[in-house]
Amino acid sequence: MQKNILEYLESTVKVCPDKLAFSTGKEGMTFSEIYARSRAVGSFLADNGFYGEPIAIIMDKHPRTLTAFWGVNYAGCFYACIDEKMPEARMIAIIEKLSPRAIICDTKNRKTADALGVETVYLYDDICNYPVNESALADIRAKQSSTDAIYVAFTSGSTGTPKGVVAAHRSVIDYTETLCEALEFDSDTVFGNQTPLYFDAPLKEIMPTLKLGATTYFIPKMLFSFPVKLVEYLDEHKINTICWVVSALVQISSLGALENHTPKYLTKVAFGSELFPRKQYDLWRAALPKADFYNLYGPTEATGMSCYWKADRELSEDEPIPIGRPFDNTDIILIDEGRRAEQGEICIRGTCLTMGYYNDKEKTDAAFVQNPLNTAYPELIYKTGDIGRINERGELVFLCRKDSQIKHMGHRIELGEIESAALKCDGVRSACCVYDNEGKRIVLYVVGDTTPEAAASALRGYLPRYMLPAHIEKLDVLPFTANGKIDRKGLKERAEKALS
Repeated sequence: MQKNILEYLESTVKVCPDKLAFSTGKEGMTFSEIYARSRAVGSFLADNGFYGEPIAIIMDKHPRTLTAFWGVNYAGCFYACIDEKMPEARMIAIIEKLSPRAIICDTKNRKTADALGVETVYLYDDICNYPVNESALADIRAKQSSTDAIYVAFTSGSTGTPKGVVAAHRSVIDYTETLCEALEFDSDTVFGNQTPLYFDAPLKEIMPTLKLGATTYFIPKMLFSFPVKLVEYLDEHKINTICWVVSALVQISSLGALENHTPKYLTKVAFGSELFPRKQYDLWRAALPKADFYNLYGPTEATGMSCYWKADRELSEDEPIPIGRPFDNTDIILIDEGRRAEQGEICIRGTCLTMGYYNDKEKTDAAFVQNPLNTAYPELIYKTGDIGRINERGELVFLCRKDSQIKHMGHRIELGEIESAALKCDGVRSACCVYDNEGKRIVLYVVGDTTPEAAASALRGYLPRYMLPAHIEKLDVLPFTANGKIDRKGLKERAEKALS
């Protein structure tokens, strides 16, 4: 039985040692190079007394960064990748929560790492060719368990303090196995990665690459501002599979890039993180009629993705894109007032659940709770805060965030319904609706070839009076968080400031 993610690398390197594993398009590393450097970093850490503890990593997005990750794992430790571009105050907050004895950094980020006050800073170039200590690595593997931690992924906390989600080998292995089977990845898969390495999202490409001997390209971030050049990059490297956040896909389709520059090799398009506006989804489907499309859903707390839907049928005009059915060893329960329901909060159980929040028992106990449907023995579920329902086909459909349900003028309103209506209006490419608690008003932000007046007029044909926004504002683009989700908190603050 497999108990460690590194077994993927160790099996693959025997089959295709010289195959390109990860690349930026300009610089790449083969599986044998990944293997050698990971074991070198692991040996260095082991020989310096590190085991079962966090190691912070501050490095640019590059294949060598992955060898730092897995080097940490070879030493029986777990890594926390920190975004080198985030504000210093947030870095300090993460370091305080993590309390690592060491940071691994590249030359470019040495100054940043030195400023964080950690006991030891190791320069990657100084340790990546360290002599491999075979006996030390073997001893470490022998005493490891599948429940040992791999990484800590820091997400935004509602109080402004980052939350560190701890994931174990077992959950990532189960996730990888199901993902590869469900999306039919193989050794010929060529991924085009869009997401940063400091989230759990890249697992969708990185782990299948290790398991199957596939190839992943790290697409330069700047290309997403130039859709035509982005498509050219996809074609140049014969990328056939993408697993992107919705905002990245919308950015391409809404600017008309697909009309004259359809990616030549794309056969699989997976998406997640936000609701895919039907207009944009339909544009992608029309541009790539032979490609398979998958909607992926899941929180970081459940190892990134928990269920999926393959677009194997045409959707009716007003039908939301389902999020489908759960992965193997995962169960989705809809709970309303402590009971199973056809519509309610999406709760997740199974081996996909992570270990909770690092050094934060209070938040862990609030989110990972006893299954109310099981009173016989301890069984944890994760409360996502998302509201879903089961459609007539037995598929799970995401409706809205629990906190996006508001009480306004005596009516219970889902802000997501207003957004869906806005996306039906001519010229609206994207939309976000927030509730201004101070002003007791619904505020809608739209992007596209429209005006606030035109959008307001069109909405009267879709929504009852009590759901109509009190204020509509047109933006050039919607703001996004670092992980590609609409920055709803920022827009809510903008709405509240507008009245102050």
